[in-house]
Amino acid sequence: MSRVLNVAVVGCGIGRSHIVEGYLPNADKFRVIALCDLNGERLDQIGDDFGIARRITNFNDLLIMEDVDIIDVCTPPGAHFSMVMAALQAGKHVVCEKPLVGSLQDVDAVMAQEKVSAGKLMPVFQYRFGDGIEQAKTIIDAGLAGKPYCGTVETFWRREAPYYAVPWRGKWKTELGGVLMGHAIHPHDIFTYLMGDIARIFGRVATRVNPIEVEDTISASLEMKSGALASFTATLGSVDEITRIRLQFENVTFESDHAPYNPGNKPWKILPRTDEIKASIDALLENWTPVPSRFQTQMARFHEAIHGQRPLPVTSADSRRALELVTAFYHSSSTHTEVTLPLGADHPLYGSWVPAEFR
Repeated sequence: MSRVLNVAVVGCGIGRSHIVEGYLPNADKFRVIALCDLNGERLDQIGDDFGIARRITNFNDLLIMEDVDIIDVCTPPGAHFSMVMAALQAGKHVVCEKPLVGSLQDVDAVMAQEKVSAGKLMPVFQYRFGDGIEQAKTIIDAGLAGKPYCGTVETFWRREAPYYAVPWRGKWKTELGGVLMGHAIHPHDIFTYLMGDIARIFGRVATRVNPIEVEDTISASLEMKSGALASFTATLGSVDEITRIRLQFENVTFESDHAPYNPGNKPWKILPRTDEIKASIDALLENWTPVPSRFQTQMARFHEAIHGQRPLPVTSADSRRALELVTAFYHSSSTHTEVTLPLGADHPLYGSWVPAEFR
């Protein structure tokens, strides 16, 4: 029988969502036994809200706690690499918020460490989970969708001055990027999860909305390895907020629910090209088991992966693909050239995409 795993949550901002959406609904699988945060007031608030007595301000103290099975890193992005590496070296399982790290060089170092560590690492891409995206993935994997033709991703969100009042936001050194890194990274991951790897990209980034260091508006034209074409657009200056993913395959059109922060959840629009394809899809989904969205399913599947019951639901390779897109995007925008993927250690931004003056 799979045992309950003890979790220490580091960072009580998004860490609250991990607790509420991920660990509490999976109380038969996880128990949060420790919190770590530099903000004592927030630490006590979250501890009191959820009855967590162990409250730590020094991350290194968690590494030597023998009863902690999982360290869940929910800190600002600039701190991820050192914490993930230390936790893996200490033999812990690790969950880490996006972006996993701040460069391809760092993600390659993490992947090398994984190979010699006892613990498993799961980056967070919670938008992958829910009925809509799961049904689309099932249809594609069954071969019913056919050849991919093209697709679009629109990430139209809204961020204003109160959002950037948090000191680490909007700054290269601590956030590591803007809408491309911290916001559109989720819908872009959904797209590649369903449509496969990117072959080439021509991208543009701009700071149009807010007085910040990093970008808040982006656009790109992409060619996928399958030959399909795609376009990505995102801004943090939208009046309303939507996330829209529309995919055109040979036999099926898919369109996501437009909920900005949970596009994978509700059943997607599925438009079969023929009655025969519709009948095959209906048969495939006839006994569908509902898939809880976001952190609830991702954490449940992580528990199963730790106990050898399934593969990891999100891997460091998935994070590398996301960060490779980010790297190529920034390079394309700054050089006004098309960038071919994959990117290796010889790429000029392999060590960092952050502009030199902000490192």
